[in-house]
This record gives sequence, structure tokens and C-alpha cells, in this order.
Amino acid sequence: MKTLDRIPTSKIERAGKLVQTGVKVGGNYMKYYGKKLLNPDLERESLDEENARDVYDGLKNLKGSALKVAQMLSMEKNMLPRAYVERFSLAQFSVPPLSGPLVRKTFRNYLGYYPDEIFDHFEAESVNAASIGQVHRARKDGKELAVKIQYPGVSESISSDLALVRPVALRMFNLKGKDTDKYFKEVEDKLTEETNYLLELKQSQVITEACAPLEGIRFPKYYPDLSCERILTMDWMEGEHLGEFTQKDYDPETGNRLGQVLWDFYMFQMHHLRQVHADPHPGNFLVGKDGSLIAIDFGCIKAIPESFYTPYFELARQATFSDDALFTRKLYELDILTPTDSADETVFFKALFREMLELFTRPFNQDSFDFSSPQFWEQIGALSQQFSADPKIRKMNANRGSRHFLYINRTFFGLYNLLHDLKAEVRVHDYERYLGN
Repeated sequence: MKTLDRIPTSKIERAGKLVQTGVKVGGNYMKYYGKKLLNPDLERESLDEENARDVYDGLKNLKGSALKVAQMLSMEKNMLPRAYVERFSLAQFSVPPLSGPLVRKTFRNYLGYYPDEIFDHFEAESVNAASIGQVHRARKDGKELAVKIQYPGVSESISSDLALVRPVALRMFNLKGKDTDKYFKEVEDKLTEETNYLLELKQSQVITEACAPLEGIRFPKYYPDLSCERILTMDWMEGEHLGEFTQKDYDPETGNRLGQVLWDFYMFQMHHLRQVHADPHPGNFLVGKDGSLIAIDFGCIKAIPESFYTPYFELARQATFSDDALFTRKLYELDILTPTDSADETVFFKALFREMLELFTRPFNQDSFDFSSPQFWEQIGALSQQFSADPKIRKMNANRGSRHFLYINRTFFGLYNLLHDLKAEVRVHDYERYLGN
């Protein structure tokens, strides 16, 4: 893969790159509609593929927040056309890396030394390049290490990048009004945290120590003396990315076992730690040679306040759906319904969220759940299509719900997708055996 000798860091330069991307997308639409005049039956697949390619190509060399948003969207498999999901998913672990000279320069700027002055061996070619940083293999005192180096300018460009992405997001998700500020502030705060590797180091140590009693999952050790705000050093963990593993043949017992480990890991964090690894994409997990699951990235951790946790999981209980007054009260507590809603809006959104929540919380109301169930995913796909095509939703303000929904829903939907990829059937309440530890 071609390497990068520099990354645009100024607001003007980054904005210019995104404008160029917008021009390409506009040209794609003109070509598409020109062809459609001649062929009214022409499908949108070719337009989606060209737009997805041009948007991703425009973002991958910028890296940073804009590319991170694309990565997040790639997890929404039922929200975006397939072409976007497939192209944006490359942002998880396959983007152009920094060149060797730029890596050395960046490393020295961050830590005050060149890599070969610190490590006994340091591989200049990265083994994994993503949206915020890239990983290099190194060795020191006989230990095999993974060294994550943040791209130059990423932290400083978060606010300006999100300002450029915001108009697109508002249109895509039908968000209106000043209330949208809370969602963008939530994203900006989490991205800012993700660029602070000293915070990630602390979070990694706290969560991996707390999760040590869990069976079937392993974590790297972290090295504060070889880390700083923009460089993070940890043990090198041998294993196969979960996304690659699920593309191969494996027996159902293995898929169920790994799925159970993954489910227990997330439920333990949710219900015991009240903070959770909120970036559940395949690039953040490995399958070890011993069959264990390995979690390797704790940059995005979402704390779950009691004021959100309690009504959120009460709303997931089947009994809540049969009690209209209780159901309505929980919708207000979570800002899904608001005192300013009209009578029509109240009726409409109550019905909409009842249908949506009944489907998405279905796994919590059974003793075991099969995430490979085609019926479950067909219903999710059909519901997404129904909502995207409903003219009432387009006319109403869709920015509903507490800001905490953004990363908690992202966590659950990402987890559901990983379990689907593993074709796993999980025992829903098994994690409870760890809660007394």
C-alpha cells in the first residue's frame, strides 16, 4: 500500500480536500441522472459505489475525525447502502500508513527520541493503520511489543473536521434544531478522549484488571514508561483479526464459545463496571492460537451514568412494553418524548419506538438468543427501510433521546453484528456469575 509522507493539518487545507471530494460526488450525481434519462430503470448501485469510493478516498488521506466517523458509520449495516458499508469498513484497519521517515519524525516530536534510540528493534513499516493512529511492531529487553503512534494534527483538527462533517450528518439522520449540539458535543468529547493515549493507558489498565476474572478473554499489558500522550506501548498479541477469522470455516461450537465470551465481556462492563468498551468493530479483537478472544484497544470508553442506566434497561424489559404508563414515563426519562411534542408527535413516536425497541431488546428477554437468526436481521433491515422511506419521519424532528444513546446504541449494535458474524447463540444471563467477583 502507498505510504504518506505528510498529512494535511491546517483547517484550510483539510477543508479544501473535503470540498474536492464534494465536487467529485456532485459529478457522480450528474453522470448518474444523465444515464437515468436514457435508462429510467437504472439502479442506484453504481452511484453508491462511485460515491462511496470517492468519499472514502477523500477521507483516508486526511485521517482523523472525519475518517473515524466513516468507520463508525460502517458498523451501521442496515442504515447505509452496502457500497458505503463495505468501503467505509476499510477504515477499521486498512488505510495508507505514514512513511518510514515521517514515522521517525513523528515519534521524535512526541517522545523526544527516535524509535531506535528506545527499542532494541523497531519495524518502520506499520502492521495496522487506522483512522487515528497506526501500530508498529517492536522489541525491548526480549519482549515483543506493539507501539501505537498517533497521526500528526489529529487531535488539533477534531472540532474543525466535525464542523465540516456536520451538514452531511444532519441531512443523513434528519436532525434539526439546536438540540443537535448535544450529539455533536458527545462525539467531539469521545474523539478528544481517543486522541489522549495517556487516558487510554489508564482506562486500559483499569478495565483489563477489573475484567481479569472473565474466562476466555485476554488483554495486553501496557507500559507507561514507553508511552506518552500520543504514543502507546503494549504487549504484542499474536492472533487473527476477528473479521478475518469469521470469513473462514469454523465449527458452530467455536462460534458459540467466542460469542459467549464476547457477550459476557460486554454485559459485565455494562452491569458491573458501568463503563464499556464502546468501539466493538472486528479490528479491535483477535482470536488467539489457543482459541481465546483478545481485546486490544480501549481508546473509546463510555461511562454509563445511573440516570441513564436505570431507565434504559428498564425500557428493555418485556414487562415495560405491556404497561403503557410505565413505557411512556421511561420514554420521557430518556428524552425520547419531550414536553414540547404535539399530540400527533407523541402518538407517532410512541408507536415508532415501541416497534423499534421491542425488536432491538428482544435478546434481553430470552434465556438464549441466536444472533445468526435470519428472521431477526431481516426484520431489522425491513424496519430500517420502513423508517427511511416514511415521509412523516422526514417532516418531524428526529433528534430524540439522551446524548448517551449515541455510544450505547453503537456499542450494542456493533456487538450484535460481531455476534452475527460469529453465527453465535449465547446464554443471555451467563454473565451474572461474574457479578459477585
